Amino acid sequence: MTPLDKLKNLKLPFAELLGIAFTEADKERVVAELIVRDELCTSPSVMHGGAIMAFADTLGAASTILNLPGGAGTTTLESKTNFIAGAPRGARLIGTATPVHRGRRTQVWTTRIATAEGRLVAIVTQTQMVLEAKT
Repeated sequence: MTPLDKLKNLKLPFAELLGIAFTEADKERVVAELIVRDELCTSPSVMHGGAIMAFADTLGAASTILNLPGGAGTTTLESKTNFIAGAPRGARLIGTATPVHRGRRTQVWTTRIATAEGRLVAIVTQTQMVLEAKT
């Protein structure tokens, strides 16, 4: 099973609710898309900052999952977001997560979120804790 197939087969209810679609994946990079819908917007019809953060958090967690030893899990320890520009309703956003650090106990990922036209919307850096497998 490819890394992309692994992510597509994961049951991620919140990611499904947001409308996240994984398009590329390996241990070095995860890419996903999301269409900005009314339900994800604030006034005046731009994507809510929390929805942007949730999109990035999902990509960072998915990236970590692809790098975990068998049976291990993950949870977000810390996340920092720089908002650069608004994402208008109807925009197709592309999120790309790449590693900063992949250790035994933590992993750090940076996710760049941009419109399909290339306009940068946000940069998110997050730390994921590696949860040891239950024996």
